[in-house]
Amino acid sequence: MSSVREDYIAPWWIYWLHNFPHVNLNFQPIDNTFTPEDQNYQQSLIFLGCVAAAGLGVNLLCLAIYLSCLCCCRKDEEEESKRPNSCCVTWSAVAAGLISCAAVGVGFYGNSETNDGVYQLTYSLYNANHTLGGVNSLVTGTMGGMESGLKQHLARLDEIFATRGDYVQTLRFMQQMADNVIKQLLGLPDWDIAKVDLAAIADQTANVEYYRWLTYLLLLILDLVICLAACLGLAKQSRWLLTTMMVFGVLTLILSWASLGADLATAVGTSDFCVAPDKFVMNQTKGLITSDIVHYYLYCSQTLPNPFQQSLTIFQRSLTTMQIQIQGLLQFAVPLFPTAEVSDPCSCHVQPRKHPFMSTESIASSQRDLLGIQNLLNSSEASLHQLTALLDCRGLNKDYLDALVGVCYDGVEGLLYLCLFSILAICAFCAMLCAIPRAWTHIASRERDYDDIDEEDPFNPQARRVATQNPSHTTNMHSFCSYSSSMGSQSSLHPPAAQAVSNAPVSEYMNQAALFGGNPRYENVPLIGRGSPPPSYSPSMRATYLSMTEDQIRHFGNDFQA
Repeated sequence: MSSVREDYIAPWWIYWLHNFPHVNLNFQPIDNTFTPEDQNYQQSLIFLGCVAAAGLGVNLLCLAIYLSCLCCCRKDEEEESKRPNSCCVTWSAVAAGLISCAAVGVGFYGNSETNDGVYQLTYSLYNANHTLGGVNSLVTGTMGGMESGLKQHLARLDEIFATRGDYVQTLRFMQQMADNVIKQLLGLPDWDIAKVDLAAIADQTANVEYYRWLTYLLLLILDLVICLAACLGLAKQSRWLLTTMMVFGVLTLILSWASLGADLATAVGTSDFCVAPDKFVMNQTKGLITSDIVHYYLYCSQTLPNPFQQSLTIFQRSLTTMQIQIQGLLQFAVPLFPTAEVSDPCSCHVQPRKHPFMSTESIASSQRDLLGIQNLLNSSEASLHQLTALLDCRGLNKDYLDALVGVCYDGVEGLLYLCLFSILAICAFCAMLCAIPRAWTHIASRERDYDDIDEEDPFNPQARRVATQNPSHTTNMHSFCSYSSSMGSQSSLHPPAAQAVSNAPVSEYMNQAALFGGNPRYENVPLIGRGSPPPSYSPSMRATYLSMTEDQIRHFGNDFQA
């Protein structure tokens, strides 16, 4: 028998995944033949999951080292370093957002493809189970009719026709034909002995696939929500939102690595099956169903003989022979039946013919039994035609090929896209986890810079905002300029009008007399007259100025005048 498949060719990604190294937990290479019951083969698939777990550990370690370096190597940010850090955070956030959107798109496509493949598999399993169930039902019904119904009819007819040796011989021959039919039905494969309920397998597969599809859908939505929330936190410069998204980002990173390991192990195991599916099926059915029957259904070639042809032919011939015998009995026994009509030309009544050796009850019983056997043979012939159609290889072979295409094409392809989704999600969340601490530090440095600026400085943007919102606070704001007193009002900050320039030195002299010990100084009169903005003091300069004694202030004024 040729084992070359012309109707199924595994795609290239099946062979690529099949050539993955298969190593058990003892780091020993093993055969990549699909043997799920073998412990070493199971360990080779678990090893792929352990590789993903090791990748997760390395990833978390690198992130921990990065965050440690970021915390330990933090320097005082200067004006030159603020712009590059902000630019780096921006581009990291943009890259994380784009990669995350691409990952979600790939994940939705892969999840849909995998679901389509599994649905095609379950649909084929249901169809195959319906076919095999129909075969078993027809075989069981026909055998039951032959063993119980036909034997009962023949036993009663044997008693009725006991005085007719030719009729009894015909009944014995019909019993032999019935036994022959039963023998041929027993020769058909009993699919129940395989102890494989395809409907139960399809139900379990459908349930697992539903929860797998729902889990990935929730994971995709979670990735998208975290990405959008992180972008919102960066836009709003919300530290608590960024911290929350960082925690969820670490959790999603762990889930992405876990899904990568599970998808990779499943894809490799499925590819090992898809490389040689016929060999696995024949090994599973060995000892339960003969190899020629399994080969007939797997390949369904016109050159292969039908293993059921002989049994079905004998079944057909036996039924035909029995129908001929029944027709003969009905033909020769018609004068004995009470339903056989005799027409009297002088009377309108119909009278049954009588047989001198049989009573009326026996004649009626024989009629019922012969008609019952005829109906049983007609139903058996109808079952034979249905059984011939169901046992044909084209139905089960189509279901088998549809299941292979669903698993090996759509299913494995969807798993590869899900692996790509996991890799893209890992890259996106790594970039996001690297960008969030820098953004958090940048936001903290900006808040620290605002805290360093004098809140009472009228040229501080915060002070201007406060002054705009609370005008009553403006009159109480102190000015520490060289031309105003510490108790001066905010009105001295505005430039005087043109007509009041000549009076400005006098008022400024009066305001500065108390500060410089009463010695009049007019050096800064032109500055006041021009209305130029006074310099603002930092908090450190302000503290130093307020801590000076009166002698130091007078000395400073003399030096300034000189």
